[in-house]
Amino acid sequence: MDLSYKTPEELQKVLGERLRSLRLSRNLAQRELANKAGLSLRALHNLEAGAGSTIESLVRVLKALDTANAIDLLAPQPRVSPLMLLKQGHP
Repeated sequence: MDLSYKTPEELQKVLGERLRSLRLSRNLAQRELANKAGLSLRALHNLEAGAGSTIESLVRVLKALDTANAIDLLAPQPRVSPLMLLKQGHP
């Protein structure tokens, strides 16, 4: 699925749907995951609905679902090329 043409609002909905699917695949009720993540039920509902949420809520849910490593896919650590640093004059 090519997500590059989606608006930020559409991407929030896609992310929420995927988190919901992941929660359901783990046989967790919303209330159970909310408790495990230390969130209110409303905060989890908003995240899953793509209705606006916080980064903290997303991170808490990822940790509660044992998928915090997904952050590496979301924002990969850039690799610094030693040759590029030399070309730019940085030690």
